[in-house]
Amino acid sequence: MELLTYPFMLRALTGALIIGLVAPALGIYLVQRRLSLIGDGIGHVALTGVGVGLLTNNSPVLAAVLVATIGAVGVELIRERGRTSGDLALALLFYGGIAGGVVLVGLSDNGNSNLMQYLFGSLLTTSPQDLVVIGGLGAGVLIAMLALRPALFALCNDEEFARVSGLPVRTLNILLAVVTAVTVTIAMRTVGLLLVSALMVVPVAAAQQVTRGFRTTMAAAMLIGVAAAGAGIVVSAEADTAPGATTVLLALVAFLGTTLAAAVRRMLARRSHPPVAAEPPDVVLHG
Repeated sequence: MELLTYPFMLRALTGALIIGLVAPALGIYLVQRRLSLIGDGIGHVALTGVGVGLLTNNSPVLAAVLVATIGAVGVELIRERGRTSGDLALALLFYGGIAGGVVLVGLSDNGNSNLMQYLFGSLLTTSPQDLVVIGGLGAGVLIAMLALRPALFALCNDEEFARVSGLPVRTLNILLAVVTAVTVTIAMRTVGLLLVSALMVVPVAAAQQVTRGFRTTMAAAMLIGVAAAGAGIVVSAEADTAPGATTVLLALVAFLGTTLAAAVRRMLARRSHPPVAAEPPDVVLHG
């Protein structure tokens, strides 16, 4: 715990707690919409933004936010207007983003040494300026996800019904794409671009094992996300492991724990309320 007295550790822990709260709040909509892997695609595009930032000596976080947002909106427009299916649009996002990122980061002076930090997270990379950006953008994403919960819930469950009901479907789709891009990029300092999607999905999957109802599941997922992110930073500092990978492994442990708890609860329920044997029919019909 002595490590928590260091400023860089406090910044890393604060950033991780913000991400742990925000990522599941957004992830529950992506899971509901069966777009659990979109975070991975946008993470690859954000790598191109990191390369632009390093090559031009500007903030990699802000450059990644800008490039990832453009990429996310582009994919949403391709999916909506073009004949390209959603998975093909995601594949284009994957390959184009990772290729552009590797080329641009390689052209920068100190790119190779920073590449692994952005891919898998690092305790040392969260600067005070980054923490301000993470806090401001994270608060904006969280407010949007909570304030627009009824509309986004309707959109993610049945887009056609949402359109018939008069909801601005296109605006909500683009908003969801933008906040996904913002969440991915602000999480890259602590969790890493290749693992941030797991923090959006795994806490939601864990919460779904033991909760019923959208609101309860969202609250439980946010709680699990905060616990996994905070514990991941502390454990990675003590064990000298990658913070992003440690956080994801702890979230998976939470998923296994809730799955086991749900199985035990179902078994106890069956024992306390055994199924009633069906009565034989009064009249047996023969063909």
